[in-house]
Amino acid sequence: MFPRLQDFIGKWHITRQIAHADGATAQFEGRAVFTPDGDDLRYHESGELRLASGQSMRAERDYVWSASEGGQLEVFFEDRRPFHHITKGPAQAEHWCDPDMYKVRYDFGQWPHWTAEWHVKGPRKDYCMTSHYHRGSEPR
Repeated sequence: MFPRLQDFIGKWHITRQIAHADGATAQFEGRAVFTPDGDDLRYHESGELRLASGQSMRAERDYVWSASEGGQLEVFFEDRRPFHHITKGPAQAEHWCDPDMYKVRYDFGQWPHWTAEWHVKGPRKDYCMTSHYHRGSEPR
């Protein structure tokens, strides 16, 4: 199943694990809200990021999601610069941010539960970040 853009509208609870190649880990828990903005959706994510050291901090990010030809999805940074294009079957994308390569694989197979798994590699970056989304703003 590949969701349509409007299927994302509403509140989602997020849990995220970040595993660095050196063994360091971090976890994020929060919510994402998709709100209509013309033909697009505004994505706002907020929550708490906890590092392996026990330190925690508030974290937020914003994107714009849009439908493209054939019902595929495009994701833009908040200022509308292109971020990545999610293809159907397999739902994956990549983004080059010099000098780092970001590759993502989306899994919509258990909709409305879905995941995004990022693999990031570069001269100073080497980690895997897996985000799990489910409907609602609170943990199950």
